[in-house]
Amino acid sequence: MKVYESKDIRNVGVVGHGDSGKTTLTAGLLFTAGATNRLLRVDEGNTITDFDEEEVSRKISISTAIAVAEWKKAKINILDTPGYNIFINDTRAALVAADSTLVLVDGVGGVEVQTEKVWQFADDYKLPRAVIINKLDRERADFFRALESVQANFGRSAVPVQIPLGAERDFAGVIDLVRMRAFTYTPDGDGKGKEGDIPASLADAAQKAHEALIEMVAEGNDALMEEYFEKGALSAEQIVEGLRQGFREMRIFPVLCASALHNIGADLILNFIAENVPSPAEREGVAAIVNDQETTRKFNENEPPSMFVFKTMADPFAGRITYFKVVTGVMKNDATIQNLTRGTSERLAHISVPQGKTLQPVTEVRAGDIGAIAKLKDTLTGDTLADKGVNLVYPPVKLPEPSIAFAIQASSRNDEDRMGNAVHRILEEDQSLRFYRDAQTREFLLAGSGQQHVEVVVSRMKRRYGVEVTLKAPKIPYRETIRGNADVQGRHKKQTGGHGQFGDCWIRMEPLPRGGQFEFVNEIFGGAIPKNFIPAVEKGIIETAEKGFLAGYPMVDFRVVVYDGSYHDVDSSELAFKLAARKAFRAAMQYAKPSLLEPVMNVEIQAPVEYAGDLMGDLNGRRGRISGMETKGSAQFIRAQVPMAEMLSYQSDLTAMTQGRASFSMEFDHYDFVPALQADKIVAAAKAAKEGEEEEEE
Repeated sequence: MKVYESKDIRNVGVVGHGDSGKTTLTAGLLFTAGATNRLLRVDEGNTITDFDEEEVSRKISISTAIAVAEWKKAKINILDTPGYNIFINDTRAALVAADSTLVLVDGVGGVEVQTEKVWQFADDYKLPRAVIINKLDRERADFFRALESVQANFGRSAVPVQIPLGAERDFAGVIDLVRMRAFTYTPDGDGKGKEGDIPASLADAAQKAHEALIEMVAEGNDALMEEYFEKGALSAEQIVEGLRQGFREMRIFPVLCASALHNIGADLILNFIAENVPSPAEREGVAAIVNDQETTRKFNENEPPSMFVFKTMADPFAGRITYFKVVTGVMKNDATIQNLTRGTSERLAHISVPQGKTLQPVTEVRAGDIGAIAKLKDTLTGDTLADKGVNLVYPPVKLPEPSIAFAIQASSRNDEDRMGNAVHRILEEDQSLRFYRDAQTREFLLAGSGQQHVEVVVSRMKRRYGVEVTLKAPKIPYRETIRGNADVQGRHKKQTGGHGQFGDCWIRMEPLPRGGQFEFVNEIFGGAIPKNFIPAVEKGIIETAEKGFLAGYPMVDFRVVVYDGSYHDVDSSELAFKLAARKAFRAAMQYAKPSLLEPVMNVEIQAPVEYAGDLMGDLNGRRGRISGMETKGSAQFIRAQVPMAEMLSYQSDLTAMTQGRASFSMEFDHYDFVPALQADKIVAAAKAAKEGEEEEEE
């Protein structure tokens, strides 16, 4: 593949709700542009951009893939992104490399929850957007109903530049409202339409839509507005230029129509991208920190080389594959460059252009273009690489914390030895995952955006690395605390043949506010307990508190004051006072009203408005407290605080309640008391488990 200059590059993110046809559209664009020799199908599992085994078997996009189409002297880098809510964070991370987006909308369903989410991503990155109303060949598809949905959510700036020829199974082409020409297609053909006159039956509708487009184009341009008022019309050339300007300024969101499945409209979409999408050189640039100052860095081929890494893929054969976008200069093969994030150097051997999983070698990659390289030593997603002497960093994308965690356990000792390495490799490519060990429950936890997300990771571990693990719901990290005060003595006395053991202490115990953890206060005066034994008293309390009293969970949020005691010149020792403190702790529990605490999570749910009532009722049934609600377009945001114990199965329950149209995020907020009924069950279960362990040991 030849090397392209910045002015001829187009970086386009294809985004939309899950199953809106992004991968199928990408396949059609690649075929029409000649990048593939036939029209590839998702259901056949052979598309360029859904190549991972999990994607092929599940028939959904799990991570962003990149493919290249060459059209009208432009190189179009297509970023085919996931649309399902569980994998949507990968879309957010990948769009940092795009310069515009094609937002796909289902011709039957209209704007859906994830459509709004990806629209917001594009807004955050200040990316121009075009809307493609897809699947117009489907039963009950209606372009104008879908358009109403688009305009209701994104405003009247979403204006058609095309209307369909025919509907449902009779959808055969599109009418270009700029040049007022009709294009008809052969279903499942090469995506290149046959140009002709607009049918008489659609002439009035086309003229009305044409006039609406002219008004929108003229609205933001004073010169065009004067021309329009004076002559009542604009020329095709004026409309083209005004549309391009309005699109790039994000005043206009052009709406196109297509059937990705039958490759209808592909050539006009490619024309739109080549003619209207800004090249990287025409954009404002990217955020950068230069000499500790926040600034913007423009794409420029004539400056020293710099680039940022926006994606990493772990290939079991090729190793780590790093995807990057060059911001300044030219990245050349076999060059040595500095990783400014990690303070190391890397050699750029075998620079390539990604075409799905295939890497096509090139000699160099210029500013604004996207490239890939295998087997860099230290470089990971979010890193900045630049020429020696350059002092800048391109800030990494910040992703939300995972919403759900599962305990992960190796199926065998052999799997256990290899599990860490396999998880580490997968974490390198998925920045929205977390893997850690819970210090209290001693479980290894794998946290992700949802159950399916974590299941995909487990399946990849088996397919790629031959590591089998099992998933189970994590143990809830309960805590214990006290609600009352106690004033008790702990006395340890044991006489043996030689030296005996003697330790005696009086303590007061009282509760602390939530988050107070543990305080130890020494109020010994007059040497009732020698100073060198006081730390042993504290240690005895801490060790006993870690094992809990009610159900074996750590005791928190309490204060212990040691204020009196006695000792023996010969028989007293650190061990004796530690044992005395343990007895004092257990004695205090008889009076201090020990209680269970549970983690309470901040939960935010995004769902269509019509599900709000059912969702709030369900949250109340989970002992949740609604803390806020907000409506944005057709989406309802519900915020609540819910005990973690009630959220373990929430992902699957939410999917069932909303037909998969809702998503949620969850993070820890605080600990609170467990109601008596639930506490009794937890204590009983803990005692039964302990008795079972003791029987096994016997």
